[in-house]
Amino acid sequence: MQLQDKYRIAILSAYALGLHGFESLLPSPIPWLRLGLANIITITTLFLYGTGAAVTVTLIRVVLGSLFAGTFPGPAFILSLGGGLASALVMGSIFSVAPRLFSAIGLSIIGALFHNLVQLVIAYFLFIQKIEAVLLITPLMVLLGTLTGTANGAVSGLLIKNLKISGQKVQNVD
Repeated sequence: MQLQDKYRIAILSAYALGLHGFESLLPSPIPWLRLGLANIITITTLFLYGTGAAVTVTLIRVVLGSLFAGTFPGPAFILSLGGGLASALVMGSIFSVAPRLFSAIGLSIIGALFHNLVQLVIAYFLFIQKIEAVLLITPLMVLLGTLTGTANGAVSGLLIKNLKISGQKVQNVD
């Protein structure tokens, strides 16, 4: 990895942390519901610099975000790390294999789905251990994840298109 790439990842990670921090200031109708605004940066990073960079930005955001919030290495950190890594890796795998198959919105929805499903699995095995509770909350999490994934993907798509217009190298926009 070149020095310029490290600077880009650092800047993108700072943006992701900023969005993560901003999101924590917003009121939430459901205590565990998060909009996942930092995923806008993960998706943008994936399209601009590939899977490795997107996973790196996700890891930096999750670790530093949890350190700043005081949740490292508690349950919130474990859930965020598992969901974030699963999301970035699945989106990156799909994007690597078929870069034109899904738009930013499609990849974002897939990422949100895997993020939520992995969090539910982690919550079941490490914290809840009652399948009824997990099955009860799954439809709501999938619905809300689809909505936030769509919104975040739309914002990512606009960001990627604007970066393409400004001359930034982009692998796939449509």
